[in-house]
Amino acid sequence: MKVIYKITYPNGKIYIGKDVTDTLNYFGSANSKLIEKDFTREQRQNFIIKKEILWESETASIKEVNQAEVKFIKFYQSNHPNIGYNQWPKFKLL
Repeated sequence: MKVIYKITYPNGKIYIGKDVTDTLNYFGSANSKLIEKDFTREQRQNFIIKKEILWESETASIKEVNQAEVKFIKFYQSNHPNIGYNQWPKFKLL
């Protein structure tokens, strides 16, 4: 199963990612240094994130999964620095 997921951090920021193996314990490849800047040492002591599956397919090609990921990143604007941690595609102000 191939999935697109949304990770929500305690500060409300999000990260959209894909997993072509549907691994339960996979939480993406968001930039750890970027995320760490938003949390104090104390806040890290009890750190809960939420993972939601937004889309799944047994038959989608890798190209279709990649396209779906970009669609969700743009929809949720998780590439906007105030909203999320996706760094690609680059956010552009309209």
